Amino acid sequence: MTPVWFDVSTPDAARARRFYGELFGWPVTAIDGTYALIGEPAAPSGGIGQAGPDSPYVGLVVYFDVPSLEEALDKAEELGGKRTLDPVGLPDGNRMAVFTDPDGNPVGLRQLA
Repeated sequence: MTPVWFDVSTPDAARARRFYGELFGWPVTAIDGTYALIGEPAAPSGGIGQAGPDSPYVGLVVYFDVPSLEEALDKAEELGGKRTLDPVGLPDGNRMAVFTDPDGNPVGLRQLA
C-alpha cells in the first residue's frame, strides 16, 4: 500500500509551517489559522495542523487509502492497534480515521467518496 497523504499535528502550527517550509522548500498554503496545505496548491500532498488539548494525536501521521474505514479499524484493533480518531468527513467528501499501532505510532486511513 502506498502512502497518499501526511499530516504534521503540532501544538505550534505556525512554527512547524516555517520549519518544514524552509527545511524542504515546500510551498505552504494556509487554509485558516489551524491548518495549512503542503505542496503545490493544485495538488497538495500533506498538511500541517494545530493540535489542541483534545487532539487525538500529535506528530507525523501517514495516511493510506482503504475501501472501508470501519473494516480497517476493526482489523487494526484485532491485531493490537487502538482507535484514536473515529471516522470523520472531510470537506472534499472523503472520510478519514486514525489508529495507533501496537507500538503507539499513529497511522491514518482515508476512504474515498
